[in-house]
Amino acid sequence: MRNALRSEVRKVLTTRMWWLLGILLFGYLAFLGGVMAFSLTHDPASMTGGLATITVLDGKTVARTVYTLAVSLGYVFPLIIGALSMTGEFRHETITPTLLAEPRRGLVLGAKLMVASALGIVYGVIGTAAAVLGGLPFLLANDGAYLGDGGVQTDLVFSVLAMAIWCVIGVGLGTLLPNQIASVVVILAFTQFVEPILRIGLVAIDPLVGAQKFLPGAAAEALAGSSLYSSTGMLGLLDRGPGALVLLAYAAAFALLGRYVTLRRDIS
Repeated sequence: MRNALRSEVRKVLTTRMWWLLGILLFGYLAFLGGVMAFSLTHDPASMTGGLATITVLDGKTVARTVYTLAVSLGYVFPLIIGALSMTGEFRHETITPTLLAEPRRGLVLGAKLMVASALGIVYGVIGTAAAVLGGLPFLLANDGAYLGDGGVQTDLVFSVLAMAIWCVIGVGLGTLLPNQIASVVVILAFTQFVEPILRIGLVAIDPLVGAQKFLPGAAAEALAGSSLYSSTGMLGLLDRGPGALVLLAYAAAFALLGRYVTLRRDIS
């Protein structure tokens, strides 16, 4: 296992993709943090001529919403980098020497999952820090940053953890769909279109009301403890514990499917 872990760490650190995506993640979340903090700390009526009916959120709720934006809107980054760690092996045909050096395929996958969890923590710190830094000036100018609040600090920690799990899910998905283009397209389509539509659409179907809470994005937000959807009253979330279990179940399901579907086949 030690050799497999060392190999996977080298594969990550000797490429530019991981830090390029990290820079993009930081810039994206810093921008969104600033925009969201500005929007949520200003009376909507003052910007819409008095026609708005949106209720202004209290300061702590605004802070929690802004600080967890990485989980709500930035999780596509760890998901993609996790998927690339496996799809890159198939695209560049390095999977063959990898498995010749370590024929125990479950061990290879396990090493990738462990390295992905560590890389996901790095992405979680980057994304969460960016959202905090982006929103901080606007929050300080209004009700305060609430960074010393225990509940807010807990949200920050679990946001990082949720991003780490997303990276692990990415490895499992990349294993199940080893074609790199197909994997990235599926990730972008699901995260940017399919799940947002499902989360809103399922609410309108009486027999399925509540099912949206078990979608992976919603489960990650439940683990983080807050989201734009829940703070504005659009959609509810599971409690943190059940949310964590659902998200981990997705991670385990993709990893197992990848192991016993793709990695069970002959690879040449």
